[in-house]
Amino acid sequence: MTETPARPRTALPAAGTTQFGARQIRRLGLGLTAGTLAWCASIFAFSTVTEGAPERIHDLTGLAFQLGLFCLLTIQFRTRATGLSRPAVLMLKVEAVVLGIASLWSLLHGVFPASLQDAIWLMVLDICWPLSMIGMMIIGIKLAVTGRWRGLLRWWPLVAESWVFVTIPATVVFGDAAARWVGGGHLLIGYATLGVLLALRPDLVVADDVPRR
Repeated sequence: MTETPARPRTALPAAGTTQFGARQIRRLGLGLTAGTLAWCASIFAFSTVTEGAPERIHDLTGLAFQLGLFCLLTIQFRTRATGLSRPAVLMLKVEAVVLGIASLWSLLHGVFPASLQDAIWLMVLDICWPLSMIGMMIIGIKLAVTGRWRGLLRWWPLVAESWVFVTIPATVVFGDAAARWVGGGHLLIGYATLGVLLALRPDLVVADDVPRR
């Protein structure tokens, strides 16, 4: 007869993380990069045009970026990047809801006729766009403090998710046209690079208590 000591609580696999490993992280990381590059292309191509077809393209490529953010959120949720506690997991779920509403705005604003694009109820949905980006920033801070992701990937989400705090002041100081270039450049440095890093080094985001594939 043998006795097997109980594993410490921190060694238990977090719920929902089974069989999540490098292959999935690489795919989701590349999804984040692809969505970011699509939106950047629109920002740079139509930096001085804000109406008509370019505006709709900007909305729909913005939706592609938001879908890329869902790829990032999936990695963060499955690896429990913000921690194992209920509040740490809940913040990711709340962000997913806010981002989902913002994504719905992008889709509707991109396909609705011009007569409906300024509807009050649609403008209410639009509030979730900046809120979702602020939420991503909060997640980046919590991720860095928690330290479950390692190396450069512990800190790069904080760089990427500072986007809203770079672009909004740039808009106020330099105006919309210049701020688009600032925002687009920040997206390339931040989120597009983050996706590539996730694809290249998925081992840095899977903690020891997450089963590897």
